[in-house]
Amino acid sequence: MNLDWMAWTWETAAFFAAILALLLLMTALAVWRPETPRTGVLGIPTTRGDRLFLTLLGAAFIHLAWIGLTGLDAWYGSALSVLYGIAVFLLV
Repeated sequence: MNLDWMAWTWETAAFFAAILALLLLMTALAVWRPETPRTGVLGIPTTRGDRLFLTLLGAAFIHLAWIGLTGLDAWYGSALSVLYGIAVFLLV
């Protein structure tokens, strides 16, 4: 299979491996410890999977806005995304 069309770097591979690991973890948690929806900082009833999806989606938009609106390093956008993820998952 020819994958020359995409610039596969170790960073790209690590990103997709992390997403796969998160999906596998969420699947295992759903099997071993089923959850009922709870209302958190978002103000809507969500399950762990919903919160993961909304965190990934929000992180993508945070990064796009960060890169588009500031000239600063993208690591600051990543730090902001981590704070957003912590808020979504832990604030009740």
